Amino acid sequence: MASSNQRNASSKDGEDQAQPKTPAKRGFAAMDQATQRSIASKGGQAAHQKGTAHEFDSEEARRAGQKGGEAVSRNREHMAAIGRKGGESRQSAARAAAAERNGRGSEQASAGGNRQSSKG
Repeated sequence: MASSNQRNASSKDGEDQAQPKTPAKRGFAAMDQATQRSIASKGGQAAHQKGTAHEFDSEEARRAGQKGGEAVSRNREHMAAIGRKGGESRQSAARAAAAERNGRGSEQASAGGNRQSSKG
């Protein structure tokens, strides 16, 4: 009982309440990244040699990609942002290429503003 009273007395002083303690990493989490990769690689090689490793066939990969695409495309705002970003990238690349063909520097190519090039 005396030891629990001592702990309560020290925590009342505020010594232990300064910062919450996180538990120390143990096992795989405590290893550096190179060691983790080495062990994981050996596990993958062993599974392939044993014949128990999972390998995607083209049909399974197609279904997984389709499922992910459906999930992403549900958010119309996100899809619009993706399309806008791609269009802007393509536009700036076309402007830079046109500037190079015309012998101008890349500083003048970016001065074109939001004009769209005639090529799509």
